Amino acid sequence: MTFDHELSVAIAAVKRAAQVCQAVQRSIPSAMAKQDKSPVTIADFASQAVICQALGEAFPDDPVIGEEDSAELRLPENKAFLERVQTELGHVGLNASPDEICRWIDRGGASSFGPRFWTLDPIDGTKGFLRGEQYAVSLALIIDGKITVAILGCPNLPLEAGGPADGGSLFTAVRGRGAFVQTCAGEAALNAPVRVTSTSNWADVRLCESVESGHSAHDRSAVISSSLGIQREPVRLDSQAKYAVVARGEGDLYLRLPTRADYREKIWDHAGGVLVVEEAGGRVSDIDGKQLDFTQGRELSANRGVVVTNGKLHDDVLKAIRESA
Repeated sequence: MTFDHELSVAIAAVKRAAQVCQAVQRSIPSAMAKQDKSPVTIADFASQAVICQALGEAFPDDPVIGEEDSAELRLPENKAFLERVQTELGHVGLNASPDEICRWIDRGGASSFGPRFWTLDPIDGTKGFLRGEQYAVSLALIIDGKITVAILGCPNLPLEAGGPADGGSLFTAVRGRGAFVQTCAGEAALNAPVRVTSTSNWADVRLCESVESGHSAHDRSAVISSSLGIQREPVRLDSQAKYAVVARGEGDLYLRLPTRADYREKIWDHAGGVLVVEEAGGRVSDIDGKQLDFTQGRELSANRGVVVTNGKLHDDVLKAIRESA
């Protein structure tokens, strides 16, 4: 199979979701960002509704494993939230009743895992979203445990390094066919291949890590960086945008080190980014060097942490992680 139809539907859905998220983010007054999380709630639900509606129409038999369900949105005290979601969907041409919108959202709450399913994070990086910084809309098709199609929309990530954000960047990958980037906005005037760096000089290596120390152990990252001879300051940004940065060669290494022994990553936080990096020539594993196992349900329960590199650096990074334990 070429998966051209899956790719086309997924691109259109993520672009429409990104359009909704951008509109909501622009409406956030800077003074309220830290105190009021209602805008991200609206954008989260609207984004999931957009994508699940498209997948349900095109692939009605495919389960969708997402982060949200409509239970809270249906509560009487949240009527205003639901009405705002309805308004935002109307702005992108999806006119629907509240019940219909909730049904779309709940397509993302599938509890059964067949051999073929989609996994969705409607907004990855909620704190980045609220700060007006980086976040991502991530969608991936998994077949027999392998990520087969991936779409990673980064609405605030410039299409070219150092350029204006404009319509943002949308990364796509189909297994065995490489990784590409185009704009999140409108038709794809550009669909350029992306490739990881070839650097193996630790003095030149750029480490990416989460902004929030609660998501990854920054102190341990610093020890590992020092042992490897990394001299540059880490690049900190939210969401799976870190995968995108490594995939297109603006970073060389991304570490997500467990902050608790019992913590396991959610599949929707990684699936889209993993295939984009791998198809760009990079390598992804857990901190023990094992491939990420997407057959275990909603969590990567067979893995600990995540290591993303340009490939050349990978074995040395794993060695440094072992020695830092």
